[in-house]
Amino acid sequence: MSSEVPGITPEIYRAVVQIVDERMKEIKVTREDFDRLRKAVEEAEARSEERFARLAEAVAELAEAQKETRQELKELAEAQKRTEQVMAELGVAQKETRREVGRLSDRFGFTLEDIARVVLPGYLERHLGVRVEKLRRRHFTVNGAEYEVDLYGVGQRDGAKITVLGEVKHRIYAREVKGFARILKQVTPLIKTDVVKVMFGFLVHPSAEEVAKEAGIVLVASYER
Repeated sequence: MSSEVPGITPEIYRAVVQIVDERMKEIKVTREDFDRLRKAVEEAEARSEERFARLAEAVAELAEAQKETRQELKELAEAQKRTEQVMAELGVAQKETRREVGRLSDRFGFTLEDIARVVLPGYLERHLGVRVEKLRRRHFTVNGAEYEVDLYGVGQRDGAKITVLGEVKHRIYAREVKGFARILKQVTPLIKTDVVKVMFGFLVHPSAEEVAKEAGIVLVASYER
């Protein structure tokens, strides 16, 4: 191609070509910068989308956990409600049992103490060699204070005189044994013979056994013979 253009001197032509070449170089640089910028934007968008996806997954997991927590709390509340219902029913049943026991006592005219007075003499003779014909309630006065003993009787063991002091409780726990032991501590010094200490009840709890052993108290359940 000729480097000459009609009406334009070679010097001007070369100057125009040089200017055009420089402008093309600038355009090329600008295009490369644009491509790099577009690539950077695309990468940033990809990272943002990835982070957004992870965030969305975390939010979904949190929502599921909250749902499960609400369900657990609901189940716990329902369980507590059922427990309260059972406890209420148990309380009603206990009251009804006490009423039934009271009605039986009124109808047949006997109490747990009456049962103890019938059962204990035979038990004491068979297991301890103590013969006592009659057990009754008795009050003792010590230093102006009055103490009541449910079962009192004088009998014999190996030809020697012996006194029976007893307490009657529907349920015998450690605290009941300790309470009777405190009474015995006050009353026993008034007795001039050896003393057999005994507690009689419908139920003897294991917690009472060690305390009774230490205090020298014999525990007898109503079903024992």
